[in-house]
Amino acid sequence: MSISEIQDEIIDEFTSFDDWMDRYSLLIDYGNGLEPFPEADKTDKNLIDGCQSKVWFTCELVQPTPDAQPVIVYHGDSDAILVKGIVALLIRVLSGQTPQDIVDADLHFLDDIQLREHLSPTRTNGLNAMLQQMRLFALTYAQKK
Repeated sequence: MSISEIQDEIIDEFTSFDDWMDRYSLLIDYGNGLEPFPEADKTDKNLIDGCQSKVWFTCELVQPTPDAQPVIVYHGDSDAILVKGIVALLIRVLSGQTPQDIVDADLHFLDDIQLREHLSPTRTNGLNAMLQQMRLFALTYAQKK
């Protein structure tokens, strides 16, 4: 599924709720469904600078099939439940995509679901820091081609 198609799904899911408390609950549910993050990876090296909460990200480049392009698989976690939901949301959109697709992606869904508008300024800074790191990972892999 393309980044654009995943964004459309998320927009549909979020816009089905009028109340932002319900949308926050949806984010928390996303976080609860996140794959367990290895304790060994909760290191300063994997910590995202600029986040109020602790947020860790790792990624790996994988070859899904011999004839497919390599894709990035992201892993992440946070010590804050709402932020963990944001981590899960970003992973859902970007994980499994090619490095170049991630670099080129227009992540309009964040504005379309009004997420930035409903986060505190420090949480918004953290969201931007997470996106920046995910794109930096992708850019690094894209340049290794």
